[in-house]
Amino acid sequence: MVGAGLAGLSAATRLAAAGCDVHVLDAAQHPGGRLATARVDGFLVDRGFQVFNTGYPRAADLDLPALDLGWFWTGAVVRVDGRAHRVVDPREHPGTVAGTLRAPLGGPHRLAALGAFSARAGYAPASRLLEARERTAAEALRSAGIGEQALEVFLRPFLAGVLLEDRLETSSRYLDLVWRSFVRGRVGLPSAGMQAIGEQLAGRLPADRVHLGVRVTGVGGGAVHTDAGTTTADAVVVATDPDTAAVLLPGLEASAPRQVTTHLHVLAESPWPSPLIVLGQPGGRLVNSAVVSDAQPAYSPDGRALVASSTLAPTREADVREEVARLHGVPSTELAHLTTVTVTGAQPAATPPLQHRRPVDLGEGLFVCGDHRDTPSIQGAMASGARTARAVLRRLGTSSSTVTDPEPAEEDRRP
Repeated sequence: MVGAGLAGLSAATRLAAAGCDVHVLDAAQHPGGRLATARVDGFLVDRGFQVFNTGYPRAADLDLPALDLGWFWTGAVVRVDGRAHRVVDPREHPGTVAGTLRAPLGGPHRLAALGAFSARAGYAPASRLLEARERTAAEALRSAGIGEQALEVFLRPFLAGVLLEDRLETSSRYLDLVWRSFVRGRVGLPSAGMQAIGEQLAGRLPADRVHLGVRVTGVGGGAVHTDAGTTTADAVVVATDPDTAAVLLPGLEASAPRQVTTHLHVLAESPWPSPLIVLGQPGGRLVNSAVVSDAQPAYSPDGRALVASSTLAPTREADVREEVARLHGVPSTELAHLTTVTVTGAQPAATPPLQHRRPVDLGEGLFVCGDHRDTPSIQGAMASGARTARAVLRRLGTSSSTVTDPEPAEEDRRP
């Protein structure tokens, strides 16, 4: 297994459970791939603003209580004409209904249209969503009657933080699946940071089967070539980031054009009464900003507020400091810059036509997995790993019934 990200670890744990002798190699010093967490001056800093959504079907693969998740509320804060308005899912917090109805999103009929869109995405059969007419996300939202005000003030910045593109050129089918996860799940952060998800999966493998700090230089012919030598195997799975996969597997179409820059600041205390993401305003640089320690207090060592603010284009801290302050309604002099993280190759694009469930068996014992084989998400990476494990077992002639992971039901056939 080349790569100890979520795709590779999802495949490796299943293959090990089926009795295969699995070795996982990764050039990084930690498991989890793009899910990486560092400690800076006592604060937990993820590699970019990332969250875990329990609405992903493959969330069932994890021991969620062990992750000790802290939760954001489902919704967001929008600022219009200098005033902050909370838009909150009333199923979780009924007391927010009146405030949400007063939010400047075009009136009750536009909120009703958003509710109808959410109900369809959340509860229609996944197969029906994948068979629906495909267009861009922007076209689909306009067709749903949500209106320009709600689109520009709420949905565009909210989705830009998820899709890492603000023109809403993403496939409407993927939009449906993303929105489905928000309707069905909750969004949270592990108490040890997002890297804890990969570490949990890696912990299911024998320690001597996970080899970190090992750079793979080539694969092929049932062999994996590294700086330390060559290892042969009955099956080789390339589970790296898309760019590395394309280098190791010439001819493979894989890329991750989306990027994000996240600026981390510290405040003496949070300016908000509830853990909600604050959305960027039209014409601004930021797509969102959040007091992550409101959702997960373990991200702060001493009760101060940790603020994560993201832009899609590379920015300097000085470029966004005033905008961060305005979104949170605090003087910019109160913001202490902690660090800035730019993630290139943050995720693949999902533009029409949506190409999910791409082939993972390349023949001659060579396989590939990753979110570029399914959809650009934690769900896509883990689903790809599960699908690849089944393909490897079929190739090796091992019954997949030995693994407690049967072919997915309809709900899990979605990306």
